[in-house]
Amino acid sequence: MTRLRVGPIWLILAMASLSVPAGAAEADATRGEKQFEECVACHKMEPGANGVGPSLHRIFERRAGELADFRYSPALKRSGIAWTAETVDTFIADPQKTVPANRMPYAGMPDASDRADLIAYLLKTSR
Repeated sequence: MTRLRVGPIWLILAMASLSVPAGAAEADATRGEKQFEECVACHKMEPGANGVGPSLHRIFERRAGELADFRYSPALKRSGIAWTAETVDTFIADPQKTVPANRMPYAGMPDASDRADLIAYLLKTSR
């Protein structure tokens, strides 16, 4: 019997695929920019540009409630969420279900492909 050896690159690829939301392979950042029009009233992509919501600049490099210059809800600060494509997907699907009592007045984005497009846009522009 031959044993299949799995090298480190396969392990890395397998782990990376676990952190990408469903439908992300077909995601389109251009369509995501259109989806972001729903968000722009409260969120900006520029560093330090907080409005009703916090700046989304470098969102994927921080934890929820981490910006010192924004007043987050206690619920979001306590959530322990580290923002990844997967956690953003879950959160924007239904923010109140994900973090009850958070202050984000948004009903959610139920369509998974719309969320995947939005996340593709955020991944492209939030750096």
